[in-house]
Amino acid sequence: MAKRLRVGVIFGGRSGEHEVSLWSAESVLEAMDPAKYEVVPIGIRPDGQWVVGTTPSLMLAGRAAPEERPVVLPPDPGMRSVVPLAAGEMPARIAGLGEPLDVVFPVMHGTYGEDGCIQGLLELAGIAYVGSGVMASAVGMDKAIMKAVFTQRGLPILPYMVVRRADWESAGPKFKDEAEKSLGYPMFVKPANLGSSVGISKVHNADEFAPAMAEAFRYDTKVVVEKGVLAREVEVAVLGNERPQASVPGEVVPHREFYDYEAKYQPGGSDLLIPAPLAEDQIDELKRLAIEAFLAVDAAGMARVDFFVDRDTGRIYLNEINTIPGFTRTSMYPKLWEKSGLSYRDLIDELIRLALERHAAKAGLARIYRPQA
Repeated sequence: MAKRLRVGVIFGGRSGEHEVSLWSAESVLEAMDPAKYEVVPIGIRPDGQWVVGTTPSLMLAGRAAPEERPVVLPPDPGMRSVVPLAAGEMPARIAGLGEPLDVVFPVMHGTYGEDGCIQGLLELAGIAYVGSGVMASAVGMDKAIMKAVFTQRGLPILPYMVVRRADWESAGPKFKDEAEKSLGYPMFVKPANLGSSVGISKVHNADEFAPAMAEAFRYDTKVVVEKGVLAREVEVAVLGNERPQASVPGEVVPHREFYDYEAKYQPGGSDLLIPAPLAEDQIDELKRLAIEAFLAVDAAGMARVDFFVDRDTGRIYLNEINTIPGFTRTSMYPKLWEKSGLSYRDLIDELIRLALERHAAKAGLARIYRPQA
């Protein structure tokens, strides 16, 4: 029998999407094949403390297990494991904790998890991990930088502007006037670095602009203001490394004015149409653009690419790329692959395979300069 891979699943974190991460991780942990994987669940509390001996459901309930212990991941490639934060014998249930991890699955959304921070730590620790690297994660998280990269690549996006907090505080009316002239109403105001629609407002008129900016600045020091269009919201899942593949597109039909946090995560908040009812040429273009967006930010492993399809003209606009999309069994990313022929459990297997493949390719690169003979 082949040796099981030792997989660390990291969840939680210091983010406004902490709960979303726990929901995703619970589904991932339940689906991982115990015949293939020796799983080490690793939770990160909202205050940043790392612990083992817990589960996503316990953290969601705000409860601590008796065997729970604080740990740390040293940035030492000779260790490749989480280790106890304090000296002492670990409980038998989590004995062997210091044994090296073969791969890590970071099931983390938002700040410190999807933005390159955890990826940088895993790079320093020399551990293979699922998903994109530091640069792609950071670009995918920062909507302002992301849009600049998409523009440079020639991908279709809606008009937008970026406002920093210091500039808004010193010259708010100027930016409001500029947004009204260049974008018009309605418009969307978004924190540059956050996901799950946290802090996002749809602005219908001048009276709503300042409150929307204040809400976005609660979560970030940089805000993206984007032109609003009457559009269908369509998403495509991408999987792979150097030669990524795109899933069938799916359409989100929110039961609210737009696809906000409640529409995404409250029961009955939206309907998912998979595959999306689109013309063949639109489907082909969406899949092409999804792969282009994936390659533009140099993503790896997985990403969900979100689009707007204008209801009047049929034009397609690239909205954003999510390098760690929601991963519950009912989330769009796994459901798109299920409809494309890849089950939830097989998708996890493929993501782990891709992580090991990418890590092996990077490990073969020269790190020290030596002139060729």
